[in-house]
Amino acid sequence: MKKFKLAMIIATMTLVAVSCGSKNTQKDEKPKALVLYYSQTSNTKIVAQEIAKSLDADLEEIVPLKPYDGDFDATIARCLQEREQGIETEIKPIAADLSKYETIFIGYPVWFGTYAPPVATFLKQTDLSGKNLVPFCTFGSGGLVSSSKDMAKAQPNAHIQPGYGVRAERLQAVPKEVDQFLKAGKYIEGEYNDPGDFTEQHPVTEEEAAIFDAAVKGYKMLNAKAETVGERAIPEGKEYLFIAVDLPREDAPDMPPAGMMKVYVTVANGEAPVFTQVVR
Repeated sequence: MKKFKLAMIIATMTLVAVSCGSKNTQKDEKPKALVLYYSQTSNTKIVAQEIAKSLDADLEEIVPLKPYDGDFDATIARCLQEREQGIETEIKPIAADLSKYETIFIGYPVWFGTYAPPVATFLKQTDLSGKNLVPFCTFGSGGLVSSSKDMAKAQPNAHIQPGYGVRAERLQAVPKEVDQFLKAGKYIEGEYNDPGDFTEQHPVTEEEAAIFDAAVKGYKMLNAKAETVGERAIPEGKEYLFIAVDLPREDAPDMPPAGMMKVYVTVANGEAPVFTQVVR
């Protein structure tokens, strides 16, 4: 009998240990994130898929009932008309159970300085109070900062986290930049190469002005003159933060200049300068 009782005690203790271990494992597991995005030309979709793959996150597309399937000019014309008439873009219901997610990555192309209309509709129709919202976007020149501010206004009770933005012409940089972005935000583990702060702004030299001009050359929506600059070292070369003044555009001489702006320029080792984003 003593041996039987001892065996029963050992078996019970083993079951308790296994049960506790199982509970601890479940407790330590991070809930999945949701990557929710709208993409007209697949540029934002590329970023969304990269983020979802890196996080092993759930992925869903925001789909308008009436797609924006025209070319650039047609899309701009439709957006202007909708804005003037106060038309809200209708979207299909979101399939995901949003209550399951603490963190939602929200992606979009930047139109008119902010997120595209289908995302505006989603944010207007959905209460995301208490959730961590991580914006990411694709753009011609910029819009991450302005669209993030608009998201904070649309969802005042959510926690808007630092976001990621990339120019459509730089999609080849997405895998590496997304990896560093997710590591910087501690969404995934790994070494983040923190570039540190830029040096203090100083008047541009002729050489620095030439770097700026080479970076923005050919982009017709940006006609500016660099006035001051700061810099910092990055693993692949050097990054500049130019403060520039907007000049009249040749293709739109009647359009008033927008004023001062920040222009970020990267010069990778052995490569031509490229601007990565503009903050107006």
